[in-house]
Amino acid sequence: MSAVQPSAFNCEGGLILNRSTFMMQPGEALELRNFEPDIEGGYRRINGFSKYVSAVVPHTSSSSEKVLMVATFGSNVLAARGTSIFSATPGGSSWTSRDSGRTSAGKYNFERFNFDGTDKIIVVDGANAPTVFNSSLAATDVSESDVAGAKFVTAFKNHMFYAGKSTIPQTVVFSQPADEDAFSSGSGAGTINVDDTITGLKVFREDLFIFCETRIFKLSGTSSSNFVVVPVTRDIGCINGDTIQEFAGDLIFLGPDGLRTIAGTARIGDVELGTISSNVQSIFNDNISSATEFDSVVIPDKTQYRIFFTKSGTAETVTKGIICVLKGQKFEFSEIQGIKPASTDHFVSAGDVIVLHGAYETGYVYRQESGNTFDGTVVFGRYRSPDLTLADPGIRKHMQRVIINYKPEAAINSNLIVRYDYESANSSRPAAYPLDSEDVVAIYGTSVYGTPIYGGASQPLVRQSVEGSGFAIALRVEDSAETAPYSLKGFQLEYQLGERR
Repeated sequence: MSAVQPSAFNCEGGLILNRSTFMMQPGEALELRNFEPDIEGGYRRINGFSKYVSAVVPHTSSSSEKVLMVATFGSNVLAARGTSIFSATPGGSSWTSRDSGRTSAGKYNFERFNFDGTDKIIVVDGANAPTVFNSSLAATDVSESDVAGAKFVTAFKNHMFYAGKSTIPQTVVFSQPADEDAFSSGSGAGTINVDDTITGLKVFREDLFIFCETRIFKLSGTSSSNFVVVPVTRDIGCINGDTIQEFAGDLIFLGPDGLRTIAGTARIGDVELGTISSNVQSIFNDNISSATEFDSVVIPDKTQYRIFFTKSGTAETVTKGIICVLKGQKFEFSEIQGIKPASTDHFVSAGDVIVLHGAYETGYVYRQESGNTFDGTVVFGRYRSPDLTLADPGIRKHMQRVIINYKPEAAINSNLIVRYDYESANSSRPAAYPLDSEDVVAIYGTSVYGTPIYGGASQPLVRQSVEGSGFAIALRVEDSAETAPYSLKGFQLEYQLGERR
């Protein structure tokens, strides 16, 4: 038998579902669940979520009510459930009612703004009058009947813009300058009509983008005297406004064919549209038509966008979503499972990124990127490599070792699984090999739990002897323990060449 051959690869490229495993690069993933493409390299098991407020948001008529809104505002968090809006302090143990009587309220949209030196937040729910909360959390309804029942709200050029009212679905109404509750056309207020049903509003750079079901428009200018609306595209629309986010210097949104971006180009005032999710298009195809709701958040310090496909009647443990990470000039994807939000918010406060979601079923407000479990439920992580033929699918490889390069953040407890020949039932199926902190101790002999090897930059190499042979080899890492995240950085396979078939 020949000498031992090495073959090493980095974990990079993300989840790939649109190419044959035979054509995939070794570092790409055929399965990548609850691992995120890490901006520092590799695939990192995600953090969990934990309660942001220890008390459940009070329900107003039924314990099955969803948390229709969660929003950080100043030193408080606002949450809507049933017919009321409540406030609490992060980590607090009680909620205070701030507004009630919001009959038939749907999912909320909101905007934080400051027109007059006072921080405010305005909320709309698709049924009731828009409501403004000042820094003391006193609530005031906007009196204009034309904006009662608006679904979308955003501040642009010192005006407040409202859209999505069911009786005027193609109309945008904007207020006078510096006053969200004044609508005299002679003082700078007005309306804008487009020829499609509006699904969302988003300010991007110096323009306001008006997303519709099958079209997208761009509003430019500074006041009613020079506002101009031009079409960006009349062929592509946005399925759901809750998917629109500013992400990595562009706008990202869910179109009928997956995630798309609106990117500013070098030509002033011009934009370009791009499709970015072809690698995981099958997941979007499976969920776009069947999802009851969509939610999204951005995690700026990770250059990460998350979209969730929420379905009524589907348990949280099997609710899925997609993680999208910009690494260099490329987007990498993975799948997330076990988070079922009814509302979301993300906010950066003094450098601290706060990512929240309101629960679909339990009535709590949770903070993502917090803890090692989904509020006590294990985060099931899974990575699977392509089926690696190591440059020649016709030669059998007798495996000797797998060297694993990973970056732990604390003690871990996972399993390495080696499979052969596309997981054929007739191929070798050795038992799982433990990937835990004892492997590191056995090699280095200098650390125990809690010492610096688990706290930062250490990236140990675990040299694992393995059994079996095949013409193609696949590696899996499965994580089902309540342990801290860690990053898979790369692998080296060591094998001997056997016979040719």
